[in-house]
Amino acid sequence: MDHSAQILPAIALPLTARRSGALTGQVRVPGDKSISHRSLILGALAVGETRITGLLEGEDVINTGKAMRALGATVERTGEGAWRLLGVGVGGFAQPATALDFGNSGTGCRLVMGAVAGCPIQVVFDGDLSLRKRPMRRILDPLEKMGARTHAAADGGRLPVTLHGARNPIPIEYEAPVPSASLKSAVLLAGLAAPGATTVIEKEATRDHTEKMLRHFGASVRVSTIGAHGRRITLEGQPELEAAPVVVPADPSSAAFPLVGALIVPGSEVILQGVMTNPLRAGLLATLREMGAAIEVLAERNEGGEDVADLRVRSGPLKGVDVPAERAPSMIDEYPILAVAAAFAEGPTRLRGLQELRVKESDRLEATAAMLRGNGVEVAIEGDDLIVHGKGRAAGGGVVLTHMDHRIAMSALIMGLGSEQPVAVDDAAFIATSFPGFVELMRGLGADFS
Repeated sequence: MDHSAQILPAIALPLTARRSGALTGQVRVPGDKSISHRSLILGALAVGETRITGLLEGEDVINTGKAMRALGATVERTGEGAWRLLGVGVGGFAQPATALDFGNSGTGCRLVMGAVAGCPIQVVFDGDLSLRKRPMRRILDPLEKMGARTHAAADGGRLPVTLHGARNPIPIEYEAPVPSASLKSAVLLAGLAAPGATTVIEKEATRDHTEKMLRHFGASVRVSTIGAHGRRITLEGQPELEAAPVVVPADPSSAAFPLVGALIVPGSEVILQGVMTNPLRAGLLATLREMGAAIEVLAERNEGGEDVADLRVRSGPLKGVDVPAERAPSMIDEYPILAVAAAFAEGPTRLRGLQELRVKESDRLEATAAMLRGNGVEVAIEGDDLIVHGKGRAAGGGVVLTHMDHRIAMSALIMGLGSEQPVAVDDAAFIATSFPGFVELMRGLGADFS
């Protein structure tokens, strides 16, 4: 898969954001990363030709595509964001010649572990230095219950991991110990090759793209509610997945950066086109509205099985709020940029229940606090809560250590657009893993990055 234009540079790429004039214009951010990963994996497991449009062509997703090719599927790029796959069928993955390298992508790695666990092959999973630090044991445990065997190089199931897929995978009922869409998805993907029903129980509902896309490709998936926030998801195993076209909507996690930029830079008005508005991904919009943000929903519609809309965002005053822990699964990737919005709000904002941030590309909870603190914002961590004492402004003037985390890098640069002094990041190279063209898109709206 030749996609050399997306290969990340080997050297650091420092970048500085300065207070800019109003951000204005209409833009469409890249395709949703969650749906992009899943469309490649399910297209590779389906029978026939799947065509994908709007695929996110960031390094994380490209690495998932490379993995699908290594496992025997035909994967071709036919144009900008346009891809064609010929799948191998459920359980049909072939032994790859070399280790699968997922770079910086925990999501891609975890989902493919699930997809491979039901195939009688041996696969080595690896990634970059950042991904090698991230624990995979919570994924490996249920896969082992389903008959896979695993061996990890380090404690906590850290990469590289050798996974021996099950010759006769066993369906299980599994109660997820933490709300995690990638954990749920790995179990469901492994369950595709098992006879009978595989069930995942989650106490807090997480993003449901896997369930929706499994149905889109012809699988039988039943979902019922448990209590106030939980769900029970049951997949009937050994379906013949049928190729289906996929239209990837704009990524709400990526849209969060120009959105918050427009809120905190005076005089801004930005329209974000075709953003996914799936209720299980809409926690940031709900929170920002509680803070007083002027966000108008335009042209609601359905594309590729997902609700989408255009969002008109105008700058204005924000106030601090208390964000409940149960909202975390619907906005887990948006907390760093929400913390930036909180810094520009009046009064304290308490972000509750952020333990999952500790096992992201970096310890995102500590990294977010350090990003704010280094730029003159008063912030505290109490247990798994982050408290931002907003004063309607940020001094800026700091250099943020990104720890190879794309979302910390983008959040810091957005903060710099509204801060009194410039904000620099030590390395913006990893932004390309999830948001290729971020710098150019923001400059097109009027951002001052150099």
